[in-house]
Amino acid sequence: MNSYKPTYRTNSILLILFFIVFAANFATAQTSQQRLKIADNNKKTALANFRSNLVSEYALERTQLQEAAKLNNWKIKETLANGKKIELQGIGADGSPLYYETYADEAGLVSRASTLNTDGLMGLDLDGNGMNVGVWDAGIALQNHVEYTSRIAVGDENAEVDTHATHVTGSIISTGLKKDARGVANMANVISHDWTRDKIEVTEAAADGLLLSNHSYGIKADRVPDWYFGAYTKVAQDWDKIMYNAPYYLMVTAAGNAQKSSDNDTPIYGKTADGFDVLLGFTISKNNITVAGANSKIDNNGNLKSAEVSAYSSFGPVDDGRIKPDLAGNGGTVLSTDAASNTSYDTSSGTSMATPGVTGSLLLLQQYHEELYGEYMKAATLKGLALHTADDIDAEGPDYKMGWGIMNSKTAAELLNNKDFTSHVAEESLENGASFSFEVTAEGNEPLIASISWTDVQSSFVNTGELNNTTAALVNDLDIRITQNGKTFLPWKLNPAQASSAATRGDNKVDPFERVEIANASGSYTITVTHKGDLINDMQDFSLIVSGVAMTSCSIQAPEVALDAAETSSVELTWDATEDALYEIQYKEVHQQEWTTEYISINTFSWKALLLDQTYSFRLRTFCSQNIASEFSEVATFTFNGEETELETLNALSADSQIPFNVYPNPAVDEIQLNVKTSDTAVYRIMSTSGVELKMDAATNSRINVSDLPSGLYVLQIQDFDVNKSTKFYKY
Repeated sequence: MNSYKPTYRTNSILLILFFIVFAANFATAQTSQQRLKIADNNKKTALANFRSNLVSEYALERTQLQEAAKLNNWKIKETLANGKKIELQGIGADGSPLYYETYADEAGLVSRASTLNTDGLMGLDLDGNGMNVGVWDAGIALQNHVEYTSRIAVGDENAEVDTHATHVTGSIISTGLKKDARGVANMANVISHDWTRDKIEVTEAAADGLLLSNHSYGIKADRVPDWYFGAYTKVAQDWDKIMYNAPYYLMVTAAGNAQKSSDNDTPIYGKTADGFDVLLGFTISKNNITVAGANSKIDNNGNLKSAEVSAYSSFGPVDDGRIKPDLAGNGGTVLSTDAASNTSYDTSSGTSMATPGVTGSLLLLQQYHEELYGEYMKAATLKGLALHTADDIDAEGPDYKMGWGIMNSKTAAELLNNKDFTSHVAEESLENGASFSFEVTAEGNEPLIASISWTDVQSSFVNTGELNNTTAALVNDLDIRITQNGKTFLPWKLNPAQASSAATRGDNKVDPFERVEIANASGSYTITVTHKGDLINDMQDFSLIVSGVAMTSCSIQAPEVALDAAETSSVELTWDATEDALYEIQYKEVHQQEWTTEYISINTFSWKALLLDQTYSFRLRTFCSQNIASEFSEVATFTFNGEETELETLNALSADSQIPFNVYPNPAVDEIQLNVKTSDTAVYRIMSTSGVELKMDAATNSRINVSDLPSGLYVLQIQDFDVNKSTKFYKY
């Protein structure tokens, strides 16, 4: 087999420099140019042909529905006693009527999306501004609700306004005029449709660059025969085809609320009362994300304290044993917008409510990736990132109740930020008969986790009536392995015949996502991606996500500056070199307000055209990746005196700076105290170790409140005139 070993740090300094210099020019909104770029990556002919087929099928199905409904006395639309709306949407292969229903029985906190928002713990100010998301539902959302009135476009003008659609839409984009009803992506835009022509409209929108859509509905479980449960049917095949041909588009759907409904008398595992094997319809698609409902407790720092699957949330497995649902979100008593008036609100529960929380979180992660790297992720990367970073619940590994666990937007965002430092995210392609290998070094203080995710071609196999048929829907079967010194580490897998058993490690032959974990990893490992059989279309794109690795030997310790030489009008400043580093240098005449900034890849700087008896300041920091930098060095100051020039000691600037700078108590619980005197203009900053500024204020008070920070290691900086001092502390 051919083997491809990529070298990712080639020209990394130039790439880092490019992104640092031009990052300010990247817009976080999805622009028309970006939509065109996404559209250019779509299989346009295939999408156009498929849309044409869907339109023809839809016209024929509508005629057949009307005739069958009249013949069998089926109602086309119905409002049930509990107020829920259902609608006849198709006829199954066996002649069964297929009704759509919304998955609500009566969002962003549990997914940790709130840590990404403006004033969130991570200080990222992500709110979905300018981003677009599609919502398909029983009807359209109330367009003039005060929470989002200018940020909703209606795709089906003649559709009825629907309470459920309004609630779902608000869960994603409500501004937060009522604080507890704030949406996950509270400045994003929604395109609202009813569900009547969902596949046709999504095909059109995905072809035009839509990234995400929310579907909090599905086939009504109590009106289909048992073989539908877990079966890969034409509707799942159609949605997989849309996503395969539009590789940036991801469908997010609710798992359903049928756990306790006893609708499946012959589940693939256990008894009806166990609640397994009640997924059906497009929830079973391979390429989407299917969302379970969870009851969770999250502390103020975004840490998951406890979680359990909601009593209503539908369980997997699907018949071929794939891991479904994929993720879980908060579905319990969610306050959101209501359609009764443009100022009304209501609470609702169900996987319908869990799904928009996940959809909004995924939208923010797309916004963050574009902000960091100037482009959006493919759907396989986004899905893989969410599954890779989910909070595992109960037994180790995935399960058929909540998939890979509770979505954790905070961990996902941190992984993106640490790319090329302690994590790796790459979109690759595997050719038929080839293998892919990648060498990594474990960071040593957390598990080594490697995942592959791919958007698989739709299966040619469609179940038309066989109960619990275990034929795999997976077409292009990729495999990931990690090896070290002859030992092979395998991915997680589940067994549908033992659906309540814990996950095991082995050869996964059914899932288009595989994840390998190594606890207590140490040393070098080789990640290898291969495939079984022949690849359809002779290749398969995939995304590789790795965490818990040291991608560079670059040090983020603040450099120390030395004066190496001085001449008649210049000085040579030096510092210790670090491998794979880019240096940001800043310099100025001491009384100037603004620093001049440059980026260089060598550890010396020749400062020319200096004037005698003028005093100058210089500082620098080390970039080890695009987003990870050291603290700035202490300011090096000198009065230029030709060849006699020397760096001045800090006590020449401030007598107080002779005092060693640290904080106590360390570790801290609620507050830290400074043991250094400061002027009235001094400012403190608390930074994460990855360089994100979390707090800033005047340092005139020696006590600093840190009770609102999550547990972890932090950097405290004090800036007082030209003195810039820093220390680290740990917060319990």
